[in-house]
Amino acid sequence: MIIPISDLTEPFYEGSVQRLFAVPENSAVMVTQTTSRGSVFDVGALFEISGSDVNRGLFRHVLYSSMSDPKVWQRVRVAIESEDDLEADFKRDLLSGILEEACETGMKTHHEGMLDAVSGSLVKGKVPDNPSAFNVVRKYQILKPTRSDFLGAHLFDYSQFPHEDGFVVPLEYIVRFGITSASSVYRRYEAMDDQAKKSFEQELGATRPLQAWQYLEKPVGDFTSKFEPEDRMVSKQEAFAMSGLSGQHFVDSGKLAILGAWAVRQLVEEIGLLMWDIKWEFAKDGDDLVFVDTIDTDSFRATMFIDFEGERFVNHYNKQAMRDYFTLLHGDWIADIKAAKEQGQLEGVAFTEILEEGQRSGEYAATPEVAADFLNIQERKMTAIREYMLGLANAENVKGRLQETGHEEIEFYRDRGALDGFRKINGIS
Repeated sequence: MIIPISDLTEPFYEGSVQRLFAVPENSAVMVTQTTSRGSVFDVGALFEISGSDVNRGLFRHVLYSSMSDPKVWQRVRVAIESEDDLEADFKRDLLSGILEEACETGMKTHHEGMLDAVSGSLVKGKVPDNPSAFNVVRKYQILKPTRSDFLGAHLFDYSQFPHEDGFVVPLEYIVRFGITSASSVYRRYEAMDDQAKKSFEQELGATRPLQAWQYLEKPVGDFTSKFEPEDRMVSKQEAFAMSGLSGQHFVDSGKLAILGAWAVRQLVEEIGLLMWDIKWEFAKDGDDLVFVDTIDTDSFRATMFIDFEGERFVNHYNKQAMRDYFTLLHGDWIADIKAAKEQGQLEGVAFTEILEEGQRSGEYAATPEVAADFLNIQERKMTAIREYMLGLANAENVKGRLQETGHEEIEFYRDRGALDGFRKINGIS
């Protein structure tokens, strides 16, 4: 298949960080273009990191291509078998069922390949001579629940999903190897009383109290809604009811989320990064579960511990670094986003509409710009990771470069008088 990139002029969908293009005479697939724009706090594109469009497209291509290879899952199996601290029943459960299938045949994804930036040829299973930001993926239905109002409450009806096929499961699957100080689940946990904390630990599957910047004894999974106006955390029981999947399919999807997380963890650990959590999405395709949607360095939290002037800090190698930037240097804007989200939940509408109206009226702070030197640091992080993916730099070289950019980021906050704030959210005592 050849799809000249110059012919891709009018996307049928344009989001904050991705564009989607139809493929002439082939309605089963579409072209996705990752952009160099970035989005945090669900408010749309806020910044640009030069080169991140190809970096993100390349990460997706390499990872999804590898997931069809049984050897990837065989390595995951060995890693799980080698985890002596995992409780026996949990380990036995992960090693049985869907992992056995993956070790024989690999797993299915919606990824078809990457377009060569020069020729437009679809390249499968390897990196094109000229990597691009354009990948080709299979299409699946996006079914959205209908909203019902009941005595002032806004409810969502998922009853159609079990009767459909070829659809994206209306959930985000979040797998956590550890707990970060900035994660929504940790902030929610910290606000609870002791009894609520114990119940929450049980729902998550945690075996001890949650602490920031510590790995859990075993990975845990939780869920958020996908196609409601605002994402919300849901219990495993509610996630099952919402999913439209049979019991076995739902169990398999939960296992696959954890197993896929382990595959990504192995990849990033090679360059000195610790992976804390990751989000997945799946589609139901007959009897198959299919990994879908974007997967790149913004889809998971990967960090490195950095020693700086006698202190230890956590440095981020995904868009959490950008979240921290806005939180530490533009707190008024963050407060307005929170207020708009609260109003949006009360009214059952997208909070972005409320935020934009408040900005037009002057009630809310304008969207801030990002300092060029901070963006440059993020660019060099992503370039180092891309060169590793392309085989242009070895793991030790990339690890050293990532440590260097981590030091520079901490210096950036020190020079702007924000080191105390950075210490509060990313300091290790």
